[in-house]
Amino acid sequence: MRSSCRRHSLLVPVLLCACLVLVTQPTAAEGDSRDTEASGASEPGPRVARLHQEAAVATQQYELVRRDAKARRAEAQRLEKLLARERKQMKTLHQDLGRVARARYREGGGLPSTMRLLLADSPDELMRGHRVVWQTDLAVDQKVSRNLRAEARLAADEKQAAAEWRKLQRRNAELARTKRVIEKKLEEARWSLQRQADASAAAGACRKATRLDQPDTGSKRGWVAPVERYVLSARFGGGGAHWANGHTGQDFAVPIGTPVRAAGEGRVVQVSCGGAFGIQIVVRHADRHYTQYAHLAGVAVNPGEQVAPGQWIGQAGTTGNSTGPHLHFEVRNTPELGSGIDPVPWLLKHGVKL
Repeated sequence: MRSSCRRHSLLVPVLLCACLVLVTQPTAAEGDSRDTEASGASEPGPRVARLHQEAAVATQQYELVRRDAKARRAEAQRLEKLLARERKQMKTLHQDLGRVARARYREGGGLPSTMRLLLADSPDELMRGHRVVWQTDLAVDQKVSRNLRAEARLAADEKQAAAEWRKLQRRNAELARTKRVIEKKLEEARWSLQRQADASAAAGACRKATRLDQPDTGSKRGWVAPVERYVLSARFGGGGAHWANGHTGQDFAVPIGTPVRAAGEGRVVQVSCGGAFGIQIVVRHADRHYTQYAHLAGVAVNPGEQVAPGQWIGQAGTTGNSTGPHLHFEVRNTPELGSGIDPVPWLLKHGVKL
């Protein structure tokens, strides 16, 4: 009985300790989560993705203002030409008026009306002459007034267009400076990300997935190109010193850190580092094909995760057997190398034209 009591007395502290452990575990997990988020915030991957977006927006704004400034400048030049033509017409009109005035003076236009009445062959003839002169003067005055108004209007419009053009030029200069600052920061962040990726690839051990702020995909398309903006480089089946039996995928030349998108809905079956492909991701799709994304500088997903079309799953880089920043994209019948098919017609079959 005493032995049983001792066992019970020992059991109580053990149970209390276990309860404390169970209670404190979620708090520790929350702390780990916060630490992960804090470390993720300082990671170069998300910074590169954010700066990549900022640079794209700055470039778009710069181009919009540049085109607007170009249009304003063209309008100012058009108005300058119209104003020059109007002033030329006014000069011609003034010259014509001078010639008419001199001719009328020579013909007696300087004589008093009474004297011209006495010298006229008939009063009717004189009145007709007066009417013709009056009508001519009125028409000339109206034309002069119209030209003066047109000249003033064109001068005001030209002045406004020139002022707007100068304002847009100043705005574009500001945007150009902002764009250069962002691009400089982006370039530094890109190479920081690449150095980190090179270290992971050399060690053959992938870092934890770094989550990226996902873009608004808009329309929920079934399939998309693996990167948004690109230049197609090495094609499927092409020869070269870097491939033993021809190129096994389609290369997309893009800068380091460019967000890489899941081509379609699927599940991540592999995330690996090291070897010829460097950092790579393989996704299995519902049609039983696999897509591979290689030479990455970072990953944003873990094995087993479900991905949506257009979701950012990683960032392009130049790890592994790579001669420069690009995404190596493959479509395979199996998750393994050697079962690849040409990605271009496969994507076209799914409604994606490269």
